[in-house]
Amino acid sequence: VQLVESGGGLVQAGGSLRLSCAAPGRTLESYAMGWFRQAPRQEREFVAALVFSNGSTYYADSVKGRFTISGDNAENTVYLQMDSLKPEDTAVYYCAPDIAYGAGTYYSEFDYWGQGTQVTVSS
Repeated sequence: VQLVESGGGLVQAGGSLRLSCAAPGRTLESYAMGWFRQAPRQEREFVAALVFSNGSTYYADSVKGRFTISGDNAENTVYLQMDSLKPEDTAVYYCAPDIAYGAGTYYSEFDYWGQGTQVTVSS
């Protein structure tokens, strides 16, 4: 699955950024699409997911109320609007087109990942 990510960058705490990810030709309708992130020396963690079929959205507790995921089903594109950014949001953000949920966690079913985009929040 080809993934085209954009957005990210350097912003001061309290600022906003918007990420986008397109997956042309994606046929993984039974899975959500969204984002994970990985900070230095930490494991990759779930951030947000969108189910195109019914519009359901899911968020990690750490970003609820600050991040908003949206998407365009026809274009297989998701967006992540990140507001009120904190230094602890600094990470490489990875798009995932195959998000599933099980055993109390979100995960990438087939390990399809974008190239990642760096988000750096300065204090």
